[in-house]
Amino acid sequence: MTSKEKVKNNLLLTTLVNVRSSELFWIITFSVLTALSAQVAVPTQPVPFTLQTMLVLLSGAFLGSRKSAYSQILYLAVGVLGLPVFAGFTFGFAKLFGPTGGYLLSFPFAAFLVGYILEGKTNSFLILLSFIAGGLLILLAGASYLSVFMGGDFYEALFSGAIIFSVWDIIKIAAAFSIYKAVSIKYPKLP
Repeated sequence: MTSKEKVKNNLLLTTLVNVRSSELFWIITFSVLTALSAQVAVPTQPVPFTLQTMLVLLSGAFLGSRKSAYSQILYLAVGVLGLPVFAGFTFGFAKLFGPTGGYLLSFPFAAFLVGYILEGKTNSFLILLSFIAGGLLILLAGASYLSVFMGGDFYEALFSGAIIFSVWDIIKIAAAFSIYKAVSIKYPKLP
């Protein structure tokens, strides 16, 4: 290998390291991960079961309040602008005004809440509490919004848009907690 090639390889490696350590890289990464997790879905009516909320919670834990909210705002913006990132490879502004709009619109707030609770803390109880709080925020905001599409019947919306997801959400919160605890040993906070 010539010295010119070595310099080129070192420059490429340095660039990759700098990109991986940038805030923008991680904001975009969690946006993409949220989009991918939306496609892991069990189609049910009126709201599908997806893995999105797990990634929303993890973004808050890893990125902190501000950056995680940005990652979820980016996710929503990309979907509104026409990329098929919502569940079932759907997209569009109308998605935010449909039955699942309340869930989607709550993502930046839930990510912010998790990040806010955890900033500077590593206590397992607080991690779990933050994930539960973020999950509840998503479910309650989603069910409240869903009630509009159910003739204003909040109790029906609460059942079909929140309670029905409770076991699934407990599993996602447990998985998010396990993932965060395992990964945070090496990477407690991403840049």
